[in-house]
Amino acid sequence: MSSGNESCLFENGSVSFLSCLVHVWEEWAGLGQLEDYLSFLEYLLWVFTPLAIVFILPFLIVIFLYLSILFLHVYKRKNQLREAYSNNLWDGARKTLATLWDGHGAIWHGYEIHGLEKIPDEGPALIVYYHGAIPIDYYYFLATVIIQKGRTCHSVADHFLFKVPGFKLLLEVFSVIHGPQEECVKALRNGHLLGISPGGVREALFSDETYPLLWGKRKGFAQVAIDSKVPVIPMFTQNLREGFRSLGTLRFYRWVYERFRLPIAPIYGGFPVKFRTYLGDPIPYDPKLNAAELAEKVQQAVQALIDKHQKIPGNILRALLERFQRERKED
Repeated sequence: MSSGNESCLFENGSVSFLSCLVHVWEEWAGLGQLEDYLSFLEYLLWVFTPLAIVFILPFLIVIFLYLSILFLHVYKRKNQLREAYSNNLWDGARKTLATLWDGHGAIWHGYEIHGLEKIPDEGPALIVYYHGAIPIDYYYFLATVIIQKGRTCHSVADHFLFKVPGFKLLLEVFSVIHGPQEECVKALRNGHLLGISPGGVREALFSDETYPLLWGKRKGFAQVAIDSKVPVIPMFTQNLREGFRSLGTLRFYRWVYERFRLPIAPIYGGFPVKFRTYLGDPIPYDPKLNAAELAEKVQQAVQALIDKHQKIPGNILRALLERFQRERKED
C-alpha cells in the first residue's frame, strides 16, 4: 500500500476499497478544507451583516424619499392626466410617461431648459441637437414639450432602434420614424415639430468630453427644412457627456462600427450631473440658401451653443458640483 493510502481503513485485514476511493477523492478535491472555508465565510457574514444593514437602510430610505418625490410629480398633474386619458388613451399614456421622465430629470439631474419659448405653440419647426452617448436630455426635452406646450415632438431615430425587441409600441406612440426625407417632410408639412441629430450614432459613440460635432457632410436634415419651409432651432445640453460616456474612442469599436455598422461601444455613467438644455434662436427659412449652406449655418449655431455654455474639456466632478449651485450663473 502506498503512503497516500496509508490512512485507508482496514477491515478484518482487507482494505475497504470504497472508503479508500472516497478518502483519496476528498484529498484530491480539497474537501477536507471545505468545512474550514465555510466556517470562515460564516464568520465574515456574521461580522459584516450588521455593517451592511447600517449602510443599506439609510440608502433605501433615500430611494424611498426620491420615489415619494416622483409620486408627487405625478400627483401634481393628476387633473391633466385625467383629462388626457378621457380624450385619448395614448395622449394619457404619453402625458403620464412625460410626467415620469420630467420627475426623473428634476430629481437626478436638476434638469433645466432655457429658451423653451422659442418652440412654437403651434406650427412646424425642426429641432437639431447634439447627440450624447445616451440622449437622455432629449427625452427630458420631449417630456417638457408635452407637459408645457401640450405638443408631441416627432423624432428621427437610427434604424437599429426599430430592431430592438419590444420597442415598436414605444416608438409608435411617441411618433418616432427612421428618417426617410419624405417622411420627415410629411411630418413637418402636417404642422408637427420634428427633432433630429445629424451626428446620430456616430456622434453618440465617438464624440467625447471635448464635444466635437461629428456630422460629416450630412445635409439631408437641411434639405428637409428647405423642402418644408420651416425654421430650424439648434439645441445643446450642458454636461451631457459627463452624465454618460462612451469607450468609442478606442480604435476597435470605431472600426467595427464603420465596417459593420454595429454600435457595440460600451457606455458607462449615469452620474447625477447638472443638465441644462439651451435652445438657440430659430434659423428662419431662407429660399436663397441651399442645403449645404443651411447645414453649415445650423452646425455653426449648435457649435456656438457649445462654445458659450460648455466648459471644455468636460469634467464629471465639476458637473456634479454644479448641482449645488443655488442659482444658475449667467454665461
